[in-house]
Amino acid sequence: MLLMRIAMLSYHTCPLATLGGKDTGGMNVYVRDLTRELGKCGIGVDVFTRSQDEHVPHVLHDLGYGNRIVHMPAGPERMVDKTQLIHHVDEFVDGIVGFARLKQIEYQLIHSHYWLSGLAAIQLREKWHIPFIQMFHTLAVMKDRVARFPEEVSSDERIEVERRLLDEADCVVASTRAELAQIQWLYQAETSKVVVIPPGVDTSRFYPIDQDEAREFIGVPCEHRMVLFVGRIEPLKGLDTLIEAVALLREEAAFDKNPFCLAVIGGDPNVSRADMTAEMERLQALCEAKGLNDLVLFLGKRDQDTLQYYYSAAEVVVVPSHYESFGLVALEAMACATPVVASETGGLAYLVQDGVTGFHVPTAEPKALAEKLQRVLQDDDLRHKLGRKAAEYAQAYAWSVVVDRIIAVYKSLIEKRTK
Repeated sequence: MLLMRIAMLSYHTCPLATLGGKDTGGMNVYVRDLTRELGKCGIGVDVFTRSQDEHVPHVLHDLGYGNRIVHMPAGPERMVDKTQLIHHVDEFVDGIVGFARLKQIEYQLIHSHYWLSGLAAIQLREKWHIPFIQMFHTLAVMKDRVARFPEEVSSDERIEVERRLLDEADCVVASTRAELAQIQWLYQAETSKVVVIPPGVDTSRFYPIDQDEAREFIGVPCEHRMVLFVGRIEPLKGLDTLIEAVALLREEAAFDKNPFCLAVIGGDPNVSRADMTAEMERLQALCEAKGLNDLVLFLGKRDQDTLQYYYSAAEVVVVPSHYESFGLVALEAMACATPVVASETGGLAYLVQDGVTGFHVPTAEPKALAEKLQRVLQDDDLRHKLGRKAAEYAQAYAWSVVVDRIIAVYKSLIEKRTK
């Protein structure tokens, strides 16, 4: 017998999407893994997402435990620019209501992810009279503070909706104390409804794999050791800083003693120039200008279920982002006993312990990043020590631990409604 039924909203992106695409990242992994963990605990979850391919079945059971992913038609059943999705929220909501009626389901709570899903959650609460939890995953005002190009700046509409959600949601889950502070100071919002619960990591999948076994599995295409980047190919992720750091190391002859390649997971590097994103084109041009085409390997998107091999094959994982609300890539790498060098920003400043599980570096400073990379690569004892500590530290974020805190919030909100 199910303890409760939850309607999980991930409107703009499916949790099963291949990692590294335009709109796929940590949020997809979070929704997927949380749903699986809730299923283990006897909680029924239907994840509602917008259908982006008419050839994919509308209902999938890939998450196990009877939980479903429901691809709901809302606008054209194809990829649509995210800025246009707000026009199809009403259709998305109507589809969810119809699905619940057809299946004769009564949900006890709504858990929405990202601001677009939050808009749907507001409407569903009005129709069903149940509470909803909001998670933002990224905050528009914070992203705008670090935006480097005009196209990265958020719409006024998004900021207005985020402010409304902070006011109307029954509970807001923040990933770190940094996100809580951003909500308080950048949005001037009341934070009594905000609870800090970090994302979890699936320690049954992300654990240390012998490096030789991991390298054989992925077929490392270079003879040297590997530095790894995993993420969306967009300016916010700071990959250009990492490429410039690699260029500095080559200029300083660091490769003579510590040769390595940089592997990049994310984006579509092999499409034609006409179909390539502006950021991918810019990064590939940067590699060519710096003479790094033989050292930087753009691997494209990879299935979420293979990432543990890449993390374990790498000497170090680099997260050079200008902003991360949490930094799930860093946590997954740490669980695989791989040290992380990360920007000292947002959730990364809390997650990565400087000098213990990896190193912090200032944002957008290639020289500082190069120095830390060289230190990790040239000192085997240090690297192994950081990796061991990272794996130990990651155990505190195991989903089996984190999910109890999420369920406690669910129960508290449901109990308040029934009183």
